[in-house]
This record gives sequence, structure tokens and C-alpha cells, in this order.
Amino acid sequence: MNIDHPNVLEVEDLGVSFDGFKAVDGFNFYLAQNHVHVIIGPNGAGKTTVLDLICGKTLATAGSIKFKGKELRGSREYRIVRAGIGRKFQNPSIYENLTVFENLELSHPTGRGVIGCLMFRRTASIKQQCEDVAAQIGLSDRLDTEAGILSHGQKQWLEIGMLLMQDPEIIMLDEPVAGMSVRERTQTATLIRKISKDRSVIVIEHDMEFVREIADRVTVMHLGKILAEGSMEKVSNDPKVIEVYIGH
Repeated sequence: MNIDHPNVLEVEDLGVSFDGFKAVDGFNFYLAQNHVHVIIGPNGAGKTTVLDLICGKTLATAGSIKFKGKELRGSREYRIVRAGIGRKFQNPSIYENLTVFENLELSHPTGRGVIGCLMFRRTASIKQQCEDVAAQIGLSDRLDTEAGILSHGQKQWLEIGMLLMQDPEIIMLDEPVAGMSVRERTQTATLIRKISKDRSVIVIEHDMEFVREIADRVTVMHLGKILAEGSMEKVSNDPKVIEVYIGH
């Protein structure tokens, strides 16, 4: 373990089977504090399933998932969110008929649950947090804009902002730059590096240039197992990785 950056997440011997098929098998993964750790690999490698297991969407059939030393395996999804792990899926799930500000405001933990929604009051501190997050994701000038008319990239940033409103210690992003323009990809890389100063980030991505820009560490998956791990330079020069992934 790196003393400068202790692990916030330790996943060991993680596995899940669907009708006898091992989608994830003997997966070990260590996420350091304030690091961007990218998982790459061909389609069907088990990358998204790993995120599903960590966030509790899918229940693991083997192994351990420890967040700051506390076992999460078997916990309900909402408990994992409250513990401090946020997840963004491939397609943005925002409230298109609400403004950017309203989307951010609704994501504040105060509004959780029926009682939370009924008791929710817009305070000066929540308003300030919405404005701070909007500045962080580059949408300060879009606070009164309906989310539905934002560009594809802006919608992705808004959803990242909605996660940031919950102040998680780990953010998981599934293919965050899919469908983005080159300029939006560059801005997203800058955003992720900025976010990782205060929290750890797990990213699943196929865009190798983007991975090179953001990754502190890279894990390569193939057929549910780890094929290689290390710096982007190390894994991109690994003959096995070139054969099963980069070469194709």
C-alpha cells in the first residue's frame, strides 16, 4: 500500500456467476485515495459488471468489497450511496424538463426520501453549493437553462455535478466521453483531474487517448479476469494486452 495515498477501496477475489457463466472471476482491485483508476478491456470483459457489484446493483457470489475497511458486499444500493460511493451510468439520467440549478438542487442529500422531499427548503448554503458545483462542471452560465436543451457533453457534466452534490468519496463513471466532441473530451479530462484532487475516481473507458490523459493507474480486463495492471504506458506495451485489446 502506498502510504501517501492509502487505499479507500479494496476488492478481493470478487466474483459473480450468471447461470454458471463467470462474468467476473477472482477480481482484485485497489483504489488509492485521490487517484483516477481506469478499467479498460474489450466488450464483454466484465468492466460494467464490476461497477454493478461495487455499487450493489448486482450481488456478488464470491469475494469481498471493503470501503475504508468496512465490508460492503451484500449491502443495499442506497446504503452504498450513503456510505459515499456515487455511480454514473453510460446514458445521462437527468431531469430534462428542469433547469440545471434545479437538477443540482434535487440531488442534494437533504431531499432524499419522501420526508426529505416534504421538508426540503432551499437554504443559502444549498444555493451556494449548487453554484459552486456548476462552476466546477463548467455550467455556471447555464443555471437557468432547461437540462433537455443542453449539448450531449453538458448533460454528462450535469450528471457528474449531480453526483458531486452528494459529496461522495468515490465516483464511478461508465464511458463518460462516449459520443462527445474532441473539445468536450478535453474538458471532461480536465474536470476528472480536478475532481480527483478531493476524491477517488473509477472510470470505464475505450478511448485510449482519453485514458492516457486521466489515468493514474489502469486495469485491463478480459473474460472476467484481470489481464494486466499498472501505468498506461506499461499496460499499452504489454504483449497480452496488445493481442486481446489494443491490437483490435
